[in-house]
Amino acid sequence: MPKKTLKKRSSVKRVVAYNHARTEKKWQKKWASSGIYEPNLKTAKNPFYNLMMFPYPSAEGLHVGNMYAFTGADVYGRFKRMQGYDVFEPIGLDGFGIHSENYALKVGTHPITQAKISEKRFYKQLEMIGNGFAWKERLETYDPDYYRWTQWLFTVMFKKGLAYRKKAVVNWCPSCKTVLADEQVIAGECERCDTIVIKKELEQWFFKITKYAERLLSGIDTIDWSEKVKIAQKNWIGKSEGALIQFPISHSQLSIEVYTTRADTIFGATFLVIGPEHPLLMNNELDINNEEEVKEYIKVAKKKSEEDRMRDKVEKTGVELEGVRAINPATKEPIPVWVADYVLGHVGTGAIMAVPAHDTRDFAFAKKYWLNIVPVVEPDAHADTADDMAVRLRKSIVDDDEAYVGHGRLVNSGPYDGMDSLEARTKIIKAVEGKKKITYRLRDWLISRQRYWGPPIPMIFCVSCKEKGAGERKDMPGWYTVPNNDLPVMLPNIKNFRPTGNDTSPLASVKSFYEVVCPKCKKMARRETDVSDTFLDSAWYYMRYPSQTEKKRPWHEGITKKWFPVDMYIGGAEHAVLHLLYVRFFAMALYDGGMITFEEPFQKFRAHGLLIKGGSKMSKSKGNVVNPDDYIKKCGADALRMYLMFLGPFAEGGDFQDTGILGITRFLERIWRLSHNVHSGKKSVFEKDTHAAIKKVTDDIANLRYNTAISACMILLNAFEAGKNNVTASDVKILLKLTAPFAPHMTEELWHMLGEKKSIHVATWPAYDEKYLMEETYNLVVQVNGRVRATIEMPRGSTREEAEILVRQEKRVMGFLDAGTIRKVIFVPDKLINFVL
Repeated sequence: MPKKTLKKRSSVKRVVAYNHARTEKKWQKKWASSGIYEPNLKTAKNPFYNLMMFPYPSAEGLHVGNMYAFTGADVYGRFKRMQGYDVFEPIGLDGFGIHSENYALKVGTHPITQAKISEKRFYKQLEMIGNGFAWKERLETYDPDYYRWTQWLFTVMFKKGLAYRKKAVVNWCPSCKTVLADEQVIAGECERCDTIVIKKELEQWFFKITKYAERLLSGIDTIDWSEKVKIAQKNWIGKSEGALIQFPISHSQLSIEVYTTRADTIFGATFLVIGPEHPLLMNNELDINNEEEVKEYIKVAKKKSEEDRMRDKVEKTGVELEGVRAINPATKEPIPVWVADYVLGHVGTGAIMAVPAHDTRDFAFAKKYWLNIVPVVEPDAHADTADDMAVRLRKSIVDDDEAYVGHGRLVNSGPYDGMDSLEARTKIIKAVEGKKKITYRLRDWLISRQRYWGPPIPMIFCVSCKEKGAGERKDMPGWYTVPNNDLPVMLPNIKNFRPTGNDTSPLASVKSFYEVVCPKCKKMARRETDVSDTFLDSAWYYMRYPSQTEKKRPWHEGITKKWFPVDMYIGGAEHAVLHLLYVRFFAMALYDGGMITFEEPFQKFRAHGLLIKGGSKMSKSKGNVVNPDDYIKKCGADALRMYLMFLGPFAEGGDFQDTGILGITRFLERIWRLSHNVHSGKKSVFEKDTHAAIKKVTDDIANLRYNTAISACMILLNAFEAGKNNVTASDVKILLKLTAPFAPHMTEELWHMLGEKKSIHVATWPAYDEKYLMEETYNLVVQVNGRVRATIEMPRGSTREEAEILVRQEKRVMGFLDAGTIRKVIFVPDKLINFVL
């Protein structure tokens, strides 16, 4: 019989392959049943509110861009929980509004029905990604228990004089068939559907956000937010300091008021420009010789978007108001008046003094229509005379074909010639009887929408009371808030919910909804039929999360004091002047009303980057939107989470590529195998590697540099694998802790496999010791009489005597030392040695 060959037994244990589907389902179920992510909101000793922007849901569900944002926020929350904080990380759905309603219209489903379909789909996906959500406190904005308090807050704003209704020129989206706030118009188009926005004059509800312009501006410097968001808000608020100056109309009792920040250039104002919407034109108050030509121009100009009218590169057009002359109050000379599309008649005073030598738009307009250009500010302060300065500046402007917009010395400015332009400004304002004024670009928040899917605005209008001058507020006779006991005003389930397009909401055709008894005189009145903007829903949602169980008040006073303001908020920078500005305004208004104890809602805000695919932003129209479900099914949530965080810096986003996730999958499989082959009874030999990794990962997660934190984990794994026969359970546990925020399921499984009883996600985050981070050697700087002559590698901790011995053996130094007598030796441990000759 043939001799049997004995196989050598491997010292490596046979490892069962990692089953991500079974492991992830197992731990998601256990986490939910144990309530590990549900802090005691009333008794928590170390509260940390970790918030992420909640999504607009549709039945198409969560896309990988949503998952990118949610995972990034969750990584930070898990990190803080392991640092000993009681982390509260809620989730909900921003389900009211045009996004959800348009989807319901698209698929032919009623929004109420569609909301439940979308809710089920979204929450199922959100459970799959493995976030540490506090599910018991979830909320949906279309839940009557939620929008009851949204409506109540509207009544609070009305009672405090911060909500009002007026007729105004508003942005109208022909596609969405509703008005839009200024912040919802991007480059002249609807931010939701990209349709060109037109102007309409309608009666609408507004919030007085402009009352808080200065506080919103100054508060920016007190909060720890992403810099690009802070800059966007400052620019949108747009503070400017200037003056109101009257330009009398010749042979008339009328005058045109202008606002300018450059009163120092008034001697160079060679014409006035008024916008097509200016009241003097609308009311036919000017005696214009070419009236028909002007009317036709106004008709055409109003059809252009504001963005196009204000864009510098778009050619400006205008028509002179023949027969109309204004008097420059500085020069006392008559100047022409033009109507032009680059001035908005409803912004500021609706008129400008045109100084073509020192304003780029005025310069282009003057060149086109051959209008006078008079330079009045000279950048060169060293010319011999004011006349020389003026001649040289005029030549410079003509030759360079551009305006000079800076400051300098005045010329062609009468008694102010040679004076510093900044110094002259105040004197000129006084001389022309101007009034100093601070203005803001910010406009009041247009809150009402002519749609169906939203919280009905809780207001009632009574004609009888208006005729008597009665009302809840003297400045708005006839208007009353819906009594608190009658809230919520339920959104009725109506069949014809499509937007009408005729300036009214679909609710305006539902008699049973709008007919109501006046709360004051008890006669028949009319309920408001517009609904409120979805951004009102999200202006306070963060306050409702921890008080979801409250039935008789919007938030619990004790819980609110304990948990607010929010510690960390993560979301998209695209909401810089929408949600993020509105939510600050709302908090300030509630703070002023004594309803909350904080003025700024979020201590820290970080904007995440955007994912792209194939070199372009993910969008349904491009067909490059990625559904995470398939990847979770194939590779697991942990692998997808870690891959998304590895794409690049979290604040910058990255390019999603299908093949990239495979490398992360292999990395996790290597951790799995290593964890099954640890050695007991040994002292770790990886202190330097582990402590370096701890420091790197800790610093990087704290600063949302997730990609480099993951790289540090990979480097540590490489070190372990290189010395795998020496890897202990303690070594692996450190790696598992560092990886846990990114891959919560697999690390939890391995943690328990290694004998731990409590969850890894409440384990103590590892600390590093600086002594292990120091290099064993250092470069000693050798100086002779203070000049560097050499550097020598030395063991760290070497004494002066040891250093001298090595230096004296160095040929590069010996020649310098032999040149004189050593009088003194200065030694700085682990740094330098200096021989004084």
